[in-house]
Amino acid sequence: MGVSQDCPNHARFSQGRLRCRREELLLSLEKAQSSISTMGKKSRVKIQKSGSGASTVVSPKEMMNLISELLQKCSSAAPSAGKEWEEYIQIRGLVEKIRKKQKGMSILFEGSREDCFPDLLSWARENGASCDSFTVANFGTEGYGLQATRDIKAEELFLWIPRKMLMTVESAQNSVLGPLHSQDRILQAMGNVTLALHLLCERANPASPWLPYIRSLPQEYDTPLFYQQDEVQELLGTQAVQDVLSQYKNTARQYAYFYKLVQTHPAASKLPLKDNFTFDDYRWAVSSVMTRQNQIPTEDGSRITLALIPLWDMCNHINGLITTGYNLEDDRCECVALQDYKENEQIYIFYGTRSNAEFVIHNGFFFQDNVHDRVKIKLGVSKSERLYAMKAEVLARAGIPASCIFALHCNEPPISAQLLAFLRVFCMTEEELKDYLLGDRAINKIFTLGNSEFPVSWENEIKLWTFLETRAALLLKTYKTTSQEDVSMLEKPDLSLHSRMAIQLRLAEKQILEKASASGRAKRLHFEKKLEEGAPLPLYEESDIALLENTDADEKLPIILRKLEEVEEGQEIQVEEHSHFLNGEKAVYGMDMEANGEAVQEKTQEKVSKDDNSALDLIGSSTQKTQREMADLSASRTEDNPKDNSD
Repeated sequence: MGVSQDCPNHARFSQGRLRCRREELLLSLEKAQSSISTMGKKSRVKIQKSGSGASTVVSPKEMMNLISELLQKCSSAAPSAGKEWEEYIQIRGLVEKIRKKQKGMSILFEGSREDCFPDLLSWARENGASCDSFTVANFGTEGYGLQATRDIKAEELFLWIPRKMLMTVESAQNSVLGPLHSQDRILQAMGNVTLALHLLCERANPASPWLPYIRSLPQEYDTPLFYQQDEVQELLGTQAVQDVLSQYKNTARQYAYFYKLVQTHPAASKLPLKDNFTFDDYRWAVSSVMTRQNQIPTEDGSRITLALIPLWDMCNHINGLITTGYNLEDDRCECVALQDYKENEQIYIFYGTRSNAEFVIHNGFFFQDNVHDRVKIKLGVSKSERLYAMKAEVLARAGIPASCIFALHCNEPPISAQLLAFLRVFCMTEEELKDYLLGDRAINKIFTLGNSEFPVSWENEIKLWTFLETRAALLLKTYKTTSQEDVSMLEKPDLSLHSRMAIQLRLAEKQILEKASASGRAKRLHFEKKLEEGAPLPLYEESDIALLENTDADEKLPIILRKLEEVEEGQEIQVEEHSHFLNGEKAVYGMDMEANGEAVQEKTQEKVSKDDNSALDLIGSSTQKTQREMADLSASRTEDNPKDNSD
């Protein structure tokens, strides 16, 4: 299931400016080969070919006109509902025109990716990383990963990576990219984009200290940015498709903006990207960062910064708990074993509670046994409703927005305490609303809204579960295929990897909705029986607050004492991150290796992601929705797995 193309080998190439003509480029490379060597081996590069035939000569003016057209198209107002696919086709058409004219201009290292791993391990040892407990191995359909070279006990510290090995926003600021970073507000606001350009600049630098790491990266990824149009089309009608289309639009806009910046900004005059900065280059860098970036503390621990963590990002994903942290005293990333591992077994880590949509979009793999899978569902109280003000007030007291993106989960119960509370308020009568606003112990009753043991009324429970049953059933009707048809399609032997992932994701969404609808029906029948039997309604007592505050069950926690998992309308649902300091002799940050490609995200400072989301208006759009779009490069780190797309 891994990416089939080989990755960079030990080669380095000339740092001289690359010319458009393929013949001139090859001539300069032949001359460079005789004088430049890396680790004792002659520099070898190859021209990346995205199709047959050599590249044609394209005038700078012609290319700049295409780039300007792309930037304008990607910065225009969001399309009306139902027109997103049409816009995607138009943007993709422009990108393909640009890619065709850039054919043969991207420079990649020659050789197989596997040949790069010995140098990666040697480089890691020389820089103080621990490499005695594992090696890099190919695990077939799971791709490359870490293989234990001895028995490792659960919770044993087996891997650490010192800061000097990491590629960070700070190292970018201290590199050739620094002058441009200091003057461009987009780069300052978006660390992920900074890392992408940093990666490209270092790839073109024969003296880069990170070359052993960069050469070990995949040449291609399985994120939707690499999908063919017909493969993306398999996602039409899914809950995830809008995020996929936005990701492509955002990446195209970013590329167009930075292409113009690199060509025209005085501070970019010394960048090695100036003479060859292709869309394929940027797509590769974006995917490398998107599937691998992590958040770590700065050296003084005062804030977090984005980083690529070599070697550690080779670990593949499995269900479990976060076992990675950052040790500030020793200034290194540390990972303890998730479980016992025998010699020659693959060492896994847990990336975090990510959905399969997040895995596919940001990490390029589908995780079949994902116990945290979920589907987004947008719900809101209509402002034109007569009882809107009362419902909004009750929800506000519970810490829940009147309009919100929630999630339906793959396991029981399919809804969170937050969604249960919202649906209860959503279905309240005027009298019930008055009771929760003005009645006896009204404030205390707010604490019961997310608790399944204390219904508002039997009628209210029947309404909310009927609503859920119906809503899930309606969402299922929006798909163009049935679950059984998807199962049959997945049995086709000639199905491409990307099409297979798209259909798997589509099927998983349907299965979650089917379970939610069935659960809604079962709950509705249960409460209809309660009502018919005249069963007494459980009464909330003052003493029950202790139960609500101290239980571990999510559904029993008071809403206002818990961080809301869902977000307000217009924002994407986010996974709750781990940001706590661990108590002990050493100051350690807990790190969340996010799903195969988005890792180590600490919620310690939400400012980073908010800054990322605020940057887009600087390049041609002023709406809040557009501001969010440029953050699509954000956190996703892919461990090296076909499941992770790092392969």
